[in-house]
Amino acid sequence: MSLGIQEIGVYIPEKRISNLELKEKFNIDDTFIEKKIGVKQRAVKEPTEKASDLCVKAFENLKQKVDINKDEIDCCIVVTQNPDTPIPHTSAIVHAKLGLKEDCACFDISLGCSGYVYGLAVALSFMEKMGLKKGLLFTADPYSEIIDPEDKNTVLLFGDAATVTLLSEEGTLALKKALFATEGKNFEALTIKNGRLYMNGRAVFNFVLTKVPNQIKRLLEESKLSLEDIDLFLLHPGSKYMVDMLAGRLKLPKDKVPFDMLGYGNTVSSSIPIMLEKFLPKKDIKRILISGYGVGLSWASAILERV
Repeated sequence: MSLGIQEIGVYIPEKRISNLELKEKFNIDDTFIEKKIGVKQRAVKEPTEKASDLCVKAFENLKQKVDINKDEIDCCIVVTQNPDTPIPHTSAIVHAKLGLKEDCACFDISLGCSGYVYGLAVALSFMEKMGLKKGLLFTADPYSEIIDPEDKNTVLLFGDAATVTLLSEEGTLALKKALFATEGKNFEALTIKNGRLYMNGRAVFNFVLTKVPNQIKRLLEESKLSLEDIDLFLLHPGSKYMVDMLAGRLKLPKDKVPFDMLGYGNTVSSSIPIMLEKFLPKKDIKRILISGYGVGLSWASAILERV
């Protein structure tokens, strides 16, 4: 049997901060918040919580859906750019908090919004090559730690969350072809300056609208598939306007492009698995295209097929 996605656990903090309360401060209205940004309120972790704590809570959610013997977990991978500490890797801390076995491979992947696509490809390839049976792929990027509350370009967008994807031979979605790309020369469009997140919104928007549609078209062409062959397009919700424009460029029907961040925000590498978790049980959805794009500048797209 081949490896695939068996189940997904999700943790979104209960605490919310309303964007509607910031209308006067930033001179914006309800239409801008709902139609352009697409975030009415943002999920925010507690100040004492770290990325590893969010991962543990996502794992607790996973355990409610599927029986897990922790001694059978062969690898633990964490996608994050906001680790607990620079040293050690956050996956080692998650390993300790979950009480995983000693002979369990642990490593982090430092990627942002393209991180889930990369993470799936790296984790599944690693597991298949090494003969591993079960693995945990976490995503956790608590951007509330680096957001400048006075920066309109970022404070209205990002929320905190974590997910964990159980990868095993009992998976119901298999990873097919994937494509990856980088435009490192423009890394300063989305970076850290003086300890805070900086984003050139216009540059990032133009990058996404220029690069991502071509990658998706190429992915379909190399997979010998058409847009009609895809049941669902899970596009990273950088903003409502961005997803709407991407869908328009690709001429995608709205019912195939769900948008889900109105109540919690852009959760970076967690955005795609949060959406995917809702559709995982729906057996009528046979083929899903996922695409993430952002920090790097980096973009990655892949096709998932039901087995």
